[in-house]
Amino acid sequence: MLDHFGIQCNDVGLSAAFYDKVLAPLGGRRLMEPHESVVGFGVPPMPNFWLGPVSENSTGWREDHIAFTAPSRQAVRDFFDAAVAEGAEVLHEPREFPEYHPGYYGAFVRDPDGNNIEAVCHTPE
Repeated sequence: MLDHFGIQCNDVGLSAAFYDKVLAPLGGRRLMEPHESVVGFGVPPMPNFWLGPVSENSTGWREDHIAFTAPSRQAVRDFFDAAVAEGAEVLHEPREFPEYHPGYYGAFVRDPDGNNIEAVCHTPE
């Protein structure tokens, strides 16, 4: 059900250095840095634990990021439509995000507590 999640850090570089050390005994390592101050860790081939800088959402609280695995791109669209019908704030409509990897298809919304939630499919249509 969970695809990946992210936490916010006061100092991404310091936290990344910490996780470099503590995740190594578990087989985890730094796998991706797609944006400045964003670091993805995991067991190859794909990261599933992300660090990013502190930012505030519309509620003024730190937001968590949780991505749910979708079995198809249609399921991503259905997730998005259901969230919008429930009044969720739209962060990103369903689309491909090639900056993450080819074929990455996701949609991002805010839950009622201001968290950034996503449905993602890694397979082509």
